[in-house]
Formats: sequence, C-alpha cells, structure tokens
Amino acid sequence: MMGDRITANLPARDMRATADFYGRLGFETRYFSEGWMIIGRGALELEFFGWPDLDPKSSNFSACIRLDDPDAVLAEWQKLGLPSGSEGIPRLTGFFRPDGAPRMFALIDPDGSLLRVIDNRD
Repeated sequence: MMGDRITANLPARDMRATADFYGRLGFETRYFSEGWMIIGRGALELEFFGWPDLDPKSSNFSACIRLDDPDAVLAEWQKLGLPSGSEGIPRLTGFFRPDGAPRMFALIDPDGSLLRVIDNRD
C-alpha cells in the first residue's frame, strides 16, 4: 500500500522526447501513452499530459521536488552537460537561496517546466 502523496502534472510537447530527457536524469517510464505518461525515480513521480502546441518560452508550469540529499542529485545531473546560465531551455542552475526560502537548485525541462529541487535539511 502506498502512503499519501501528491504528483505533479506537467505538459509535454512530445512524450517520447520528454521520456528520453528525464531518462537521462535517472527517471524510468512507469506508464506511457501518447496522451499521458508517468515517470519515476525511486519515490519521486512526475506525470505528463500531451500539449503539442505548447510554447516552452511562455510556460508557467512548475513542480517542487524535496530531497534529503539534493547535493548528490545536482552533482549527477551536472554531468549531463545541460546549460547552466540564466537563459535557455533546457537548463540547470546551481544552488541558490531565495529570500527566506530553503536552499534549492532548479531545472528547466525542454518544455519550459520549472522543477525546484529543494533541500529537506534546510
């Protein structure tokens, strides 16, 4: 039996391309159709719905991922060579701390969705 949980729902212009991108980040496909997809990495789970006409530059979709060891995940994802600047899609930031918020880093996926990866220890 699974405990209570919440799952983010994010758009994908191309489900296969999205599955490939997140596969490089260590997520496995748990369910796939052209209109809906569920991926997971351990207890983390993201769901995607098809939106072929989405403009990534105007996307305002986001999700928070809370981790006990975000340092290890950032180090792993940095090895993929994603752009790290403040512009471009996709991209991966380093750690930052918004005013009064916990320490985090951010990933912008190819569809413009923002994933805030937040340090649970903070």
